[in-house]
Amino acid sequence: MPKTIFINLPVSDLRRSIAFYEAIGCTRNDAFSNDRAAMLSWSDSIGFMLMTHDMLRTFTTKSIADPSTATLGHYALALDSREDVDRIAAAALAAGGRELHGAEDEGFMYSRAFEDPDGHAFGPFWMDAAAATAPQAEAA
Repeated sequence: MPKTIFINLPVSDLRRSIAFYEAIGCTRNDAFSNDRAAMLSWSDSIGFMLMTHDMLRTFTTKSIADPSTATLGHYALALDSREDVDRIAAAALAAGGRELHGAEDEGFMYSRAFEDPDGHAFGPFWMDAAAATAPQAEAA
């Protein structure tokens, strides 16, 4: 089995969250979903496990932070093109997300940022790795 990551996210409205993650390109895995949690695959090795607060409490004794008022993390999503960055950001906003920042173009990297309806932050980006690692010309 390849190394895989499942990001467990507390959500306040499971159905709304499922719709949001499907809108940004995730696929629901019904084998690992029920009325308290849903597995949404981003890729073959990355998944979001959306959990009601009651479900997440079965995994931890810590309090569950409110992502709308506290930063829990900012999940960077590498994409294949600038257009893909714009597409996922537009889909996120149309599905009830909130824009954190518009397009930032550094030449070798292009990014945007949004939150899901609960406040979990995502930063989709495209990067030209060759240009990012190329030696920079020295200033004269």
